[in-house]
Amino acid sequence: MFLVLAVALALVALCFGGSEQNSEQKKTAARRLVVEVSESHCGRGWSRPEPGVQTFDLHNTSDGAAEVYLEDPGTHAVYGEVEDIGPGTTRQLTVRVGKGAYAFKCVPDDADAVTGPTVRVTGGERGPGATPVTEHDLIPPALIYQTWVGGGLSTAVRLSAKLKDAIDQGDLAAARSAWLPAHLQYERLGAAYDAFGDADGAINGTDAGLPGGVRDKDFTGFHRIEYGLWHGESASGLRAPAAALVKALTGLRDSWAQSRMDPAQLGLRAHEILENTVQFELTGRTDYGSGSNLATARANLDGTREVLSRLRPLLTTRYADLPDLGRELTRTAGALDGFRHDGRWTALDRLTRAQRERIDSALDDLVERLASVATLCDPRRTV
Repeated sequence: MFLVLAVALALVALCFGGSEQNSEQKKTAARRLVVEVSESHCGRGWSRPEPGVQTFDLHNTSDGAAEVYLEDPGTHAVYGEVEDIGPGTTRQLTVRVGKGAYAFKCVPDDADAVTGPTVRVTGGERGPGATPVTEHDLIPPALIYQTWVGGGLSTAVRLSAKLKDAIDQGDLAAARSAWLPAHLQYERLGAAYDAFGDADGAINGTDAGLPGGVRDKDFTGFHRIEYGLWHGESASGLRAPAAALVKALTGLRDSWAQSRMDPAQLGLRAHEILENTVQFELTGRTDYGSGSNLATARANLDGTREVLSRLRPLLTTRYADLPDLGRELTRTAGALDGFRHDGRWTALDRLTRAQRERIDSALDDLVERLASVATLCDPRRTV
């Protein structure tokens, strides 16, 4: 796993295109070195350091799995990383090395980290590096985010109670108006879904995998109510699902203070929110009649920005493209807002092909950018 995917792709292009690139490819092949991964000889084998694109064959001679970092031994900035190198196996690491000091750090699964000998490269420009994030670094932003989620759950309970009241009163037009704000409020809490446990399925699950489909007794929550509201179900048939939704949200809100989010997952969730948006919202797989997938995508953008705002102190010095990511989030939010008119959102099947392609491209680009956030915020052992 490389620290910045775009850089890795650029290196592939460098090595496989054009006559000059072919020349660089031959030089790179000539510089491939077998480097030992073990507790006693970590990094042994890199004896002739040269600047440029370098491919290392990392061979694990130990009895257990290990991960390996190529780092600056002074600043501990990481320039490349390979995880889960099994005993007796070899994995490749390709990086651009330039002027400066480097050392391999071998991190066995069940032993202390070992740093190999320092190697100095003279000349050339090194690739991007980043100081590792530890789980301890992630605890403060995770706690702040968890507090924010608690407030968001309270708002979701209030808005869902308004939805329930409209159904109880038999006013299905008001219920349809109340459904979307309540659902979007819950969607903005996307980075906490894993900590919600089974409650998330009861609140926001779909009929996927249920033998009875939309009529299955275990189909509950927002999408169960959505299906009924937009498929002619009576208010009396929706009262029980609405009451169950409010009960589930209230229980989650009341127990949330005793829950603990995993700090190590925060960066990954920032990526997964929009990854799931592309997979489920932009394909219409979660549309049960309201045609509000673009509204949900917009709420997911809000949820992503909330996570990033908590991670910003860690990312500012580690992710050079953070300002560009912020601008793309703003641009994409504006593009999605263009599909809202007088409080109504354009359904996916009403988009032109060009509109679909622009939205798909914008979200795909954000998912790729956020993959770097997930990688940079993946906690690493330093001892």
